[in-house]
Amino acid sequence: MSVAALRLIRCRRLSTAGRSGVKKVFQWKDLRKVAKVTGAVVFGGCLFITYEVVALDKAVTIDTSAILQEKYKSYIYLKATPSDEKDNLTAGLTHKARRELHKAARRFLEVSSRLWLQSLDEHFSHVDADPHEVALWVLLKRTQSANKAVRLQAVQELADNHHWHDYQYQTAAQVIDQRTAVGLARTPQVDLRFFLRSPSLPDPEDGGLWCFGGNGLPYAQSLTSVPSEKVESFCLQALVQHSKVQSHCDHIVANGGLQLLQRVYQLRRDSLKIQRNIVRIIGNLALNESVHQAITQSGWVSVLAEMMQSPHVMQASHAARALANLDRETVKEKYQDGVYILHPQTRGNQEIKADVLFIHGILGAAFKTWRQKDRDALEEEKEPENEDDYAECWPKSWLAADCPNLRVLSVEYDSHLSDWMAKCPAENQRKSLAYRSQELLKKLKLAGVGERPVVWVAHSMGGLLVKKMLLDAVEDPDMHELLKNTKGILFYSVPHHGTFMAEYSVNVRYLLFPSIEVRELCKDSPALRNLNENFLNMAKKREIQVLSFAETLPTNIGPMIKILVVPTQSASLGIGELIEVDVDHLNICKPEKKDSFLYKRSLQFIQEALQSYITH
Repeated sequence: MSVAALRLIRCRRLSTAGRSGVKKVFQWKDLRKVAKVTGAVVFGGCLFITYEVVALDKAVTIDTSAILQEKYKSYIYLKATPSDEKDNLTAGLTHKARRELHKAARRFLEVSSRLWLQSLDEHFSHVDADPHEVALWVLLKRTQSANKAVRLQAVQELADNHHWHDYQYQTAAQVIDQRTAVGLARTPQVDLRFFLRSPSLPDPEDGGLWCFGGNGLPYAQSLTSVPSEKVESFCLQALVQHSKVQSHCDHIVANGGLQLLQRVYQLRRDSLKIQRNIVRIIGNLALNESVHQAITQSGWVSVLAEMMQSPHVMQASHAARALANLDRETVKEKYQDGVYILHPQTRGNQEIKADVLFIHGILGAAFKTWRQKDRDALEEEKEPENEDDYAECWPKSWLAADCPNLRVLSVEYDSHLSDWMAKCPAENQRKSLAYRSQELLKKLKLAGVGERPVVWVAHSMGGLLVKKMLLDAVEDPDMHELLKNTKGILFYSVPHHGTFMAEYSVNVRYLLFPSIEVRELCKDSPALRNLNENFLNMAKKREIQVLSFAETLPTNIGPMIKILVVPTQSASLGIGELIEVDVDHLNICKPEKKDSFLYKRSLQFIQEALQSYITH
């Protein structure tokens, strides 16, 4: 046996029905009569001690409903030791455990005899007692309070106290409910000992990991020449799409999908991409409150809590979305697939007063589009930089620090230069700006966008999408609040009048087969012209503040092509300030440093657009 548990205290409800009085006198000499060590047994070098409080009603009656009614169990985990050390360790542990158990029992009974005579919550702070022995039970009780404010404060205090003993963390892990576990997981830098380990999983049946109640063996055998990790990636991509459909979510859960995903997650600890896709599925499933309990019971809260502390922004952000969808205690919004919270990713006391939305362009993504400009290796050797100054995603690292009372969201959607790259060719006809606009508007409404002042930040084609969404909002009564609360738009090299890159794609259509989105970007296309004219009229009427950046350096498109993707004349909207920057199309939205002009001017614009709503 490699691990043994010491059961420290088991409290039994000893008060009887109909007994109304509580004895107030307690003599310490009675402790020897009240409490006893019932046994100490050695099993293969591991010690098992049971301590039981008996005959308590002879000294004092405790209303144990105040401490979760029935009984609590605490565990300490000890590693087995070599046989030549067993005797000494056993003797030492026996003596020490008995001493600590008596000490804990004395304090427990002393406080109990006074504490439950009064209001537990109101007077605990005035009790002269060791918080390590009693405070845990008080906080656990408060997490079950009918008062939401009391529950939230208790969760915060549980996480803030970093002096719990190991057995106390184990106690909490076994007692806390789903609501409390999610709240702890969404607390910054929470101690991971608050969470039970993921349950052990049975070995997969014939057919492999991806046999959802059927026989997947023939399929698996047909792919023997393909690396297993590649097969898993294909299956995960399919599950991502299925998890977007509510009825399919029920089938995934009912057929053991949560457990299978847990197994793959543990097996693929070295693959960040596979882990992100798995947590992306969990985030989609969490949109359905009916499966929250199943998600918790299959051990995902502890996994998400750990992932939240990942140094990788993508990992942490995927976990943050899943936990936010699970947190119905403090989060009313729901974050659908592709809508990511960059800030705040955890619970906090900072009041959110406005939203900033980041929308990427062609071949972009919710995170990589907004990363800091990559540092030159030679410069790094000459003058090493502080890693803390480097940002995987500057809206999360820099903007959140400079404007903590903002909610920062990043939106992701599929966008390709060519139909060949589309994941599902049958879907291509739906990938127009009009379709994308309606799709994102629905997602943003569920995320609560429009309920507060909004600033949009867009790169390349993302700017066209923002204009289309705002024009669509004019026609949709449900989206009028979004339009009303739009205070500013920041455009990074947005091709308001088209781009030569789209024409280049058309000229080599036999190689690229440009997608609908790219065809819509052709220079001076009627669709772009109408979009621009209608948006200008609406923006002027509503006095929306606008700032545009334009690139001046050509961009490498492949190994042999260099082109100015969005010329200054196309990046000029016709209203607001236009600033030319000596960068290419890809780096126009990637500031080199936090004190660079590109970031400082962007920050200034956001703060000015929202100056009536946020504090600097």
